Amino acid sequence: MIEKPIALSKADAEKVIFKALHMHKQVFAVMQNRYSPPSEWLKKVVDSGILGDIYMVQLNCYWNRDNRYYKADSWHGKKDLDGGTLFTQFSHFIDILYWLFGDIQNIQSRFADHNHKDLTDFEDSGFVSFDFTNGGMGSLNYSTSVWDANLESSMTVIAEHGSLKIGGQYMDKVEYCHIKNYDMPILSPTNPGNDYGAYKGSAANHHYVIENVVNVLKGRDSITTNALEGLKVVEIIECIYNKKFDK
Repeated sequence: MIEKPIALSKADAEKVIFKALHMHKQVFAVMQNRYSPPSEWLKKVVDSGILGDIYMVQLNCYWNRDNRYYKADSWHGKKDLDGGTLFTQFSHFIDILYWLFGDIQNIQSRFADHNHKDLTDFEDSGFVSFDFTNGGMGSLNYSTSVWDANLESSMTVIAEHGSLKIGGQYMDKVEYCHIKNYDMPILSPTNPGNDYGAYKGSAANHHYVIENVVNVLKGRDSITTNALEGLKVVEIIECIYNKKFDK
């Protein structure tokens, strides 16, 4: 079981999968946000086809990571160990994007480093636009330069037969749902974000991941986040970072 992301490059992720195949082992990628009730609900809505054609998807990730997080003696902020903001902070949400809507293409990226110049080896903010290979367009707007506390993680979907938005700090609530001939069900509350003291992370759903590992190894279930999906997330992030960033 590998905590997100499964590697910091597509080549390294492929090495992990290759080794696992030769050793007859399973590789589990930790993407616990898939277990949050709004994510599970949105997956069912998208897969059911009731939205019709997907027109636009906007993913916003606005968090705080400052000198309370980036310590001089930590791996945080080191390019070779951290990978970058999209790898360490927001790969969970790129996984959700891929899980729901599939692969992306025609990527255009713009990066900036607002207040992390003395803290990290990479950008703290970015704008990304792209097309989905299955149809529709999308955008990702992200930053870790938000002052003092996390602001939001949200996804807005504009489609042929409806619109919706899941939001909150960790994509933990449905903020809007208006779909043709559809009644919004009552969802279970989302587990709170992991609390690391000075900062907070995504939903505390790791016990679901561990439960899935046990069930798969006992032959009772299939992998919810397999290695190939983990590989795809790494590949997408690499494509977004395709333009070299110079501070």
